[in-house]
Amino acid sequence: MNIDMIREAATRLAGHARHTPLLSSPFLDEIAGRRVLIKPECLQHTGSFKFRGGWSAVSALDPETRERGVIAYSSGNHAQGVAYAAQLHGAPSVIVMPSDAPALKIRNTRALGAEVVLYDRATDSREEIGGRIAEERGLTLIRPYDEPEVIAGQGTCGLEIAADAKACEIDEADVLVCCGGGGLTSGIALACAADHPGLTVRTVEPEGFDDVKRSLESGTIQTNDRRDGSICDAIITPAPGDLTFPIMARLCGPGLTVTEEEALRAMGHAFQRLKLVAEPGGAVALAAALFHGDQLNHDTVIVTITGGNVDAAMFKKALDTLS
Repeated sequence: MNIDMIREAATRLAGHARHTPLLSSPFLDEIAGRRVLIKPECLQHTGSFKFRGGWSAVSALDPETRERGVIAYSSGNHAQGVAYAAQLHGAPSVIVMPSDAPALKIRNTRALGAEVVLYDRATDSREEIGGRIAEERGLTLIRPYDEPEVIAGQGTCGLEIAADAKACEIDEADVLVCCGGGGLTSGIALACAADHPGLTVRTVEPEGFDDVKRSLESGTIQTNDRRDGSICDAIITPAPGDLTFPIMARLCGPGLTVTEEEALRAMGHAFQRLKLVAEPGGAVALAAALFHGDQLNHDTVIVTITGGNVDAAMFKKALDTLS
């Protein structure tokens, strides 16, 4: 996994993925006590950064392999990214999703032409289910984060951050990334290390599901005891990936955690000040910027809002935190 793969993915993504801007609000700066720039990947195709990795992986397949179809497992955002990328390439897709995933994500994945196979997140192994179906049907498995071409696609987000930070004449900044298995984080870290070493990438996770933070502290991969029960479903993974963790351990600063209440409040602020719709897991980085500034090292912080696929009831709950 290297910067050349990310640059190649960027070439394949050109004209397909959106180059999302860096947004700002003086109100958010005041809350955070520093300059806050937001990278709104909630505005990306399918409502999250996952389209980048989905397109990168599907487009990298040879035509004959792609024609047979692809399979992925995901709580929703990777599902939609792969399903849409497959649909645009005229390829069939099967997506293995937890039965407790937000109904909106399940509906959207089916609407993008995918066959959805549901499983119990607490008792079933999505890896076993995905591997079995892939073998039975001759499908290519596209993992959500521990997949080189997926990491490469997510890393294109980092190329944009580095370029736009330079355009804004930012010499140093913390770059906060909502982190599950580490595909986006490791991709951004590789891109920033190559194109803007003054940017320090930091992981952000919900309390109780901080496997990456603990892994970075210990130097070895740690796992979560719980596999479900968080509103931040998009970034709940058992452990960082075998491919992603060494990259994060080499290039990232210390991890951060936020509470679910802080994530909801961040969602409310994103909507109130920037008219952005974020999902809980996609708002944890903004929550860290707004409410944990004492753990940041620079006067500027760049924040990823990684997804906006949220049910109406959950979004109302977020807005209610500001009333």
